[in-house]
Amino acid sequence: MTPGLVVNLFGFRWILRIVSFLLLLVIVIPLYAFGKTWWTGQSLAKEIALTASDFQPSDYAREVIVVLGAAQFDGKPGPILKERLKTALLAYQKNLAPAIITVGEGAPGDRTTEAAAGKRWLANQGIPKSRIIAVNQGRDTYSSTLAYSATMKSRELESVLIVTDPYHCLRATTMAEDQGVVASCLPTLAGMTDISHSSFRYLLREAGAYLAYVTLGRRGIMIGEETIEKWISESLGART
Repeated sequence: MTPGLVVNLFGFRWILRIVSFLLLLVIVIPLYAFGKTWWTGQSLAKEIALTASDFQPSDYAREVIVVLGAAQFDGKPGPILKERLKTALLAYQKNLAPAIITVGEGAPGDRTTEAAAGKRWLANQGIPKSRIIAVNQGRDTYSSTLAYSATMKSRELESVLIVTDPYHCLRATTMAEDQGVVASCLPTLAGMTDISHSSFRYLLREAGAYLAYVTLGRRGIMIGEETIEKWISESLGART
């Protein structure tokens, strides 16, 4: 075998190894994100379901509860937001935190915000308005996290109990912890985005959004949730 051929074979083997490694990353990393998102949602939902009739405040107690925003309609919480508010109400009644932060701005043309709609609903359920802080900012999870974490720091609050959908918990707590907040999650147990009703598409979206955040978002390259939703829709649509 000539020296030139030996060098070429050696180089080809290294190229093959590099390509194989990159393909492995392309497959393994998304699977890891998908599995971690699924496992976190499933385990939290199961844990809360088992203790729903007997909450132990010491296990879940934090300085403040945060209700992540979702659609509202002229001041009335939409189905997803309402389930989050119901869960936050239960947490407050169980003394898991002495105050609640509602977060989220309004869509273009809205007369009110997600945060304001949430505060109004909670106040109508008997929670004193002085115990509810409406942060009228945040069009997505990341901007909402920046907004409420800034409010927490201004009030010298360090720990939060985030109320959101089960498969959203991993991304929400990861973002909160990156802002220096001690975070845990209380998932909703009913509604269209609880474990029993969440679609495969929703799980894919949350896994994709989590992957995008930990790989790119932490480096300042943010990919919007609507963009990820569009990619998933196009991908799933191409298979049907």
